[in-house]
Amino acid sequence: MKPSTVTDLLFNQLSFRSDRQKVISSNIANINTPGYKTKDLVFEQELQKVDLGKDLQMSKTNSMHMNGFNETSNTNQAKLTQVKGLEEQTDGNNVNLDTQMSEMSKNKMIFDALQSSITKDSRLFRSVIESSQKN
Repeated sequence: MKPSTVTDLLFNQLSFRSDRQKVISSNIANINTPGYKTKDLVFEQELQKVDLGKDLQMSKTNSMHMNGFNETSNTNQAKLTQVKGLEEQTDGNNVNLDTQMSEMSKNKMIFDALQSSITKDSRLFRSVIESSQKN
């Protein structure tokens, strides 16, 4: 039983934020990888607004790269995309540490707010149940 109809949306957003944090962490981990391009996780509806021509998939070009982003992102209708228009370094890498740290901080604040909302939603549901038991 769900506390409210909003709960599914909150949990989906929480899952998306968790997956996005993994992508941002991967970008930061690859800051010194030649040719690495910054990735981002976006909702499918947002992707449809932009004509990309093809799906961008992560490819494992080194046995030391992490696995699993595409499996988790599909559960909440999000897509992993390459961020376009970023300034590249001489080695072809376009990860900007300041931007990624800022995105990570913003993502964590939203994640924390979602967790707080879920907690409040659950408390409200619990109080309704406890009130109904008294009658």
